[in-house]
Amino acid sequence: MNTSRVAIIGTGPSGIAAATKLLELGFQKVTLIEAENRIGGRIHTIPFADNVVDLGAQWCHGQKNNVVYELASKEENLLEHSGEDFDKFDCIRSNKDVVAEKTIDRLKTIFESIMKKGEKELLTYDGSVGKYVTNEFFEALKQPENSDIDVTIAKEMFESFKKMENSLNACDSIDELSSKGFMDYYDCEGDLYMNWKDKGYIQFLRLLMKSTEGNELGILDQKVKLGKQVQKITWNQDNGQQAIQIQCKDNEVIEADHVIVTVSLGVLKEKHSKLFDPKLPVEKIRAIESIGFGTVNKIYMEFATQFWPNDWNGFNSLWREDDLNDIRGSSQAWFEDVIGFYPVTHQPKILCGWMVSSNARHMETLSEDEVIRRCLEFLRKFLLWDIPAPVNFKRTTWYSNENFRGSYSFQSVKAEESKAKPIDLARPLEDEDKKPLVLFAGEATSEHHFSTVQGAVESGWREAKRLAEFYNIKAE
Repeated sequence: MNTSRVAIIGTGPSGIAAATKLLELGFQKVTLIEAENRIGGRIHTIPFADNVVDLGAQWCHGQKNNVVYELASKEENLLEHSGEDFDKFDCIRSNKDVVAEKTIDRLKTIFESIMKKGEKELLTYDGSVGKYVTNEFFEALKQPENSDIDVTIAKEMFESFKKMENSLNACDSIDELSSKGFMDYYDCEGDLYMNWKDKGYIQFLRLLMKSTEGNELGILDQKVKLGKQVQKITWNQDNGQQAIQIQCKDNEVIEADHVIVTVSLGVLKEKHSKLFDPKLPVEKIRAIESIGFGTVNKIYMEFATQFWPNDWNGFNSLWREDDLNDIRGSSQAWFEDVIGFYPVTHQPKILCGWMVSSNARHMETLSEDEVIRRCLEFLRKFLLWDIPAPVNFKRTTWYSNENFRGSYSFQSVKAEESKAKPIDLARPLEDEDKKPLVLFAGEATSEHHFSTVQGAVESGWREAKRLAEFYNIKAE
């Protein structure tokens, strides 16, 4: 153990969790290799407006059995509960009509009851989540107690509901979501949307690394290689090779006895056939290619002054059919997948827009000036206030960045059909003596917390403990 070299590819939460746990267990030769010029992976906190914003992971989802909360709650004044206001947004139609709060509450109750009912029925349902909720929703509208609901508005609300589910799951459509795989995700009890106030999610990584004011990397100081993209991992030692060789784009070759790969599933989908030599086993390739991985993007707009009321929680966009027909096929077509815009906690002059699906990827291809112009058109279409031009702007580009190729994973219908699970992604590549040579971590390898930071952290700890067990080290 004292001489074994462990290389970790990626410095997101899974890579940092694995590295810090290995050091805690007594491993000394740990190196992290990062393609970006920063640490964090899909945690990306940047200075913006009055303090910071998170371009990637934003909330701590739940309290019970959540490793993120357990660590962060030991620090004072770090996390803040969202309270009941999180769901109190307006629903505004594309003709500026604001849907009555009573109607919103009734339709939300229908949605919630469908998802609650689905907790039992989806486990044995033969079809996608999209098929299930669509059937259940329109059956609910037929019930006598709902006969007074405006069907046109209900349909518009249902489309908005589906887009919100797309954002939670990073899928292009909930028709892609496996009903059984959907139920594999376990919510952590408690507040699902705790924010990091004015510190950002990077603060959690600082806790893992034991950062200090003069040493941002803490116990990982001198162990991180930034701006170094890996091109090939030659891992099979059966040919007499004494070490795993990691070839980087700058031609540096790093040798290791074990490699923990924490790159996103999007990167594995694009590069696995060229990244590993020899190629990966068929079962792992099947999992990589069939488990879903999609894109969710944010658009931050800072204004000179706040033009919305202090108690306003933003809005979901409801598209009238005539207005949708007008924008489809036009340069405004991507508006359809903008869920809405919302104020940002501890940022009094910012609105944040959320986008999903193929149009989120399309938005990344547009110039910044065009996105700003189109966002103003969008806001002016839905809101009654005078909307000034922003003084600052930032949009995310998770798909076009070759080091990510998307946002997070979901359990797809395709994965269910091929019987692929996160455990297939997590299974290590071993030699004939069961020595784990190439190990895999990241949110997509988490059995029950995929798509989350806590799932990523748990996976990093899992692989660190796997190595400890190989060396007969007791790991708590």
